[in-house]
Amino acid sequence: MKSLIENARSFPDRVAERHQEFRVLADGQRPEVLFITCSDSRVVPTLITGARPGELFELRTAGNIVPPYDSDRPGGETATIEYAVCVLGVRDIVVCGHSHCGAVGALVGGADLSAVPAVRGWLDRSVAGLPGHAGVPHAVRHHAAAQLDTLRGYPCVRAAITEGALTLSAWYYEVDTGAVSVQRPDLDNAFVPL
Repeated sequence: MKSLIENARSFPDRVAERHQEFRVLADGQRPEVLFITCSDSRVVPTLITGARPGELFELRTAGNIVPPYDSDRPGGETATIEYAVCVLGVRDIVVCGHSHCGAVGALVGGADLSAVPAVRGWLDRSVAGLPGHAGVPHAVRHHAAAQLDTLRGYPCVRAAITEGALTLSAWYYEVDTGAVSVQRPDLDNAFVPL
């Protein structure tokens, strides 16, 4: 924690060096992409994409899960997606799964999650039918792609896609190599290098 505090204390000096860039950010944000990924500390969207401040709108959840749309019980995830599409006008949504995913690994491996009932509930209601027979990497890719179907159930996402204003993509990030692949519907939904 000490190094984090020291970096936070010196951050204003780094901002001062890039004053013009940060001054523009103070006027508002205009990200083109909503990047949905796992809360895992090894997955750093700006590091993976090289995005600068203001270029990515991020949503991080355990297992990069997109909950089904429910206007009667909106949650932070739903609000984030709706805001990104309706207010910020993002042009792309990327759902990025990753290697060594503990959430998907626990589901595929049938881990006992009784000690973490909120985690178990989150995963049980949001991830069903993962193909464990082909291993965790395949299951993670399948899971990331399945989140796109859930996103299509959001009225704002469906409308933006229909208008040609929004594109959805599923990515897979390998923590140990840095390689990123993307699902290609035109290639039988295979994941290929970006």
